[in-house]
Amino acid sequence: MNRLLVVLLVFSLSCKQKPKESVIASNEQSKVDWKPVKDYYLKHITDAITALDELSKLPMTSDGAKVVFQKARISFKKAESYASYLNPGVGHRANGPALPVVTDDSQKILLPVGLQKIEESIYEGEESETRYKEEVSITIGMLKNLQNYIRDREVTPQRFFIATHQQLMRIISLSISGFDTPVSQLGLNETIVSLESLKEVYTKSIGKIILNKNQELDLQFQNNIEKAVGFVKSNTNFETFDRYTFIRQYMNPITRDWVAIRKESKLWVGVNNKPFNFDAPTFFEEDSFNVEFFTPAINRNPTEKKIALGKKLFFDPKLSQNGKMACVTCHNPNKAWADGIALNLDKNGKLLQRNTPTLINAAFQQSFFWDGRSPNLLDQITSVFTNDKEFDSSVHEFSTEILADTTYIPLFKDAYGGISARNTEIIRAISSYISTLNAFNSKFDKNIRSEEDTFTEEEKLGFNLYMGKALCATCHFIPLTNGTVPPFFTEHEKEVVGVPETSSNKTLDDDLGFYWRHNEELEVHRGMFKTPTIRNAELTGPYMHNGVYKSLEEVINFYNLGGGGGLGFDLPYQTLPFDNLQLSELEEKALVAFIKTLTDTEVGEVY
Repeated sequence: MNRLLVVLLVFSLSCKQKPKESVIASNEQSKVDWKPVKDYYLKHITDAITALDELSKLPMTSDGAKVVFQKARISFKKAESYASYLNPGVGHRANGPALPVVTDDSQKILLPVGLQKIEESIYEGEESETRYKEEVSITIGMLKNLQNYIRDREVTPQRFFIATHQQLMRIISLSISGFDTPVSQLGLNETIVSLESLKEVYTKSIGKIILNKNQELDLQFQNNIEKAVGFVKSNTNFETFDRYTFIRQYMNPITRDWVAIRKESKLWVGVNNKPFNFDAPTFFEEDSFNVEFFTPAINRNPTEKKIALGKKLFFDPKLSQNGKMACVTCHNPNKAWADGIALNLDKNGKLLQRNTPTLINAAFQQSFFWDGRSPNLLDQITSVFTNDKEFDSSVHEFSTEILADTTYIPLFKDAYGGISARNTEIIRAISSYISTLNAFNSKFDKNIRSEEDTFTEEEKLGFNLYMGKALCATCHFIPLTNGTVPPFFTEHEKEVVGVPETSSNKTLDDDLGFYWRHNEELEVHRGMFKTPTIRNAELTGPYMHNGVYKSLEEVINFYNLGGGGGLGFDLPYQTLPFDNLQLSELEEKALVAFIKTLTDTEVGEVY
């Protein structure tokens, strides 16, 4: 039955994800023969299927199984960029985390499948042979789905450039962090595979165009790939690999070249319905991400007048029923748009349930509130309005009290042409303002972009730990450092980590988190909370959903001990990969030092 549900899920995902095409910039595309690239992708997805067929005939924990599994992953990696672009849902499931999935419609729990689950079974040997065979069989089915997509769809400039952009993001956010291969730690070797694959498909397709137009760019791009591959080959040890240097000196030059190549080719001008700004030279620029992608369609491209109105409303307590609460009550710009306390107070002066997160970069999320109950910022603000402990103000009736300040009247007329009978425009305006509170100009950003060279050795160590041994980046993905999952950025990670009730770490906190969503029937969701951003964490304590820890040092130590499971709590569905990170005191301090380099609150004018 579970297998049938997975097959149905794959079919559903394959039907939903159909990328839109854009207008090609010129007729240069006629000069490119895309068939060799399509054949390359098709060959390697077929090779991956063949390897998994071979794997299904081997005992789960045999040495031969590991060899064949690695062969299957290498073949998949060579086809992943295009296959997963064509069908993101199946592509991510085929190479996603080994965690149960809850179906949206029937609320059934599907057991983990895909390459990461097969890896776990082979390397840890804690699965039955019968279930292991099912995992392989279901994964073969998913890869055959991707094979059909590749076979049925021609390679176009848009598909090629977006797929490659996504794969470059996978390298820096998933492969080198261990997200892709958490048990075998093959991610660094697979980084080599992805880079060499990029070079090969480039030469099979647009390489001749670039060579004719800009020989220097062609040579530079290929040399930069060779240098990056050489750097990885020089140290494939997961714990000691220098990810800071790799991104700064090797990957960023490649992404800069790729943007230049796309422009030089004149094959494709880009689109604005993806999470990326395709003109940004790296993934670490102030404008690398497209805020409109994360914004509900009804509220995209706000005017300056709407933003100005939203800013004034943000600070106005007259929006609340008793006139005592405003957005700024909990999100203070002088406290990094958080509040600096464990729990703030509701409209009646009683403690709220959860800690206040920062609003900086909040726009780049696909889930809001600690329990993830709101899918977008508009819904989140609406929930504050209707919450009887907060604004307690109807969305359907305009908050006329604010018009006591007559300066609002022209602001509403400029923004919306008049005053609505509902609070809808107020909520949209506030959302538009919050979406401008974005900051990607921290010490880390400036250093990783090579604008300055001020990182200390301790901070470099901290970043490398964050991206490697400490496993932070497998949930708090670089570069956003929140739980919005790259490279599609359509879902937000939620984790069960076992946060204690008090800092004495003796008792598990009784907040059920995301568990409420399904009438408290799915144990897999008990104590599950959204993964927040790490940016500005230096300024936004106390930490965790209940504000239990006052310092970053306490937080790092909690994870080092293995979260709630490491503290001895009964957490059968804890999502942390290991019981204990085995970080030294020096390494814990280095992590804190790195996190502090993410401080950046320059998001605009403050009242």
